[in-house]
Amino acid sequence: MIIDFDPNKSARNQQDRGLPFTAVEHFDWEGAVFTEDNRFEYPERRFIALGKIGQRVHVVCFTPIEDGIRVISLRKANPREVRRYENATHG
Repeated sequence: MIIDFDPNKSARNQQDRGLPFTAVEHFDWEGAVFTEDNRFEYPERRFIALGKIGQRVHVVCFTPIEDGIRVISLRKANPREVRRYENATHG
């Protein structure tokens, strides 16, 4: 799977959150929980995935592209999102 992103936005994310978008390479896509992000009228379809990088739950916002995804944002999940992930994956 191709993981595409804006390198400037990734650098800002690294500075602000300690997470470069390259960390998405380690995201557990198979165990992730997905929802479509339709809060606003975006120019493309956007999805939010809750899943683990290592032992911690993270949130990846992305849009599908041919043969992969384009990362829009990446951050550590907040407690509410961790509960949502745990409820969806462990019942």
